[in-house]
Amino acid sequence: MTPHQSSRRSPCPISLWLDLLGDKWSLLIIRDLIFAHKKTYGEFLSSAENISTNILADRLKKLETEGFITKSVDPENKSKNIYCLSAKGLDLLPMLLEMISWTSKYIKGAGTPKEFLKRLETDREDLIKQLKESL
Repeated sequence: MTPHQSSRRSPCPISLWLDLLGDKWSLLIIRDLIFAHKKTYGEFLSSAENISTNILADRLKKLETEGFITKSVDPENKSKNIYCLSAKGLDLLPMLLEMISWTSKYIKGAGTPKEFLKRLETDREDLIKQLKESL
């Protein structure tokens, strides 16, 4: 039983998803792992959204506990941890791409590069493959 099974509001798939990843920060951490290739606590702290240290530590622990990311000791600096997406976390990629596509279509000022959007529209599978390989 995962830690969040006892706090489920309903068996609705959307509600269950929100119970796991519906906070303000979890998807931004996953975004940074995929698109910005961030891997350390300090790198996540440097993101534009200015996550606080206690929230970052909490979300990293939650994402690890729920199996979205893994944590290992940095072989070059034993005092640092390296965070990587698990297969479960990587399976969020198509949904994140849909979010990017929708936001770029409906919200002015979305900072998605036009080349990326064009590739998303015309060559989605290859884009997904390339993003996965870059991790």
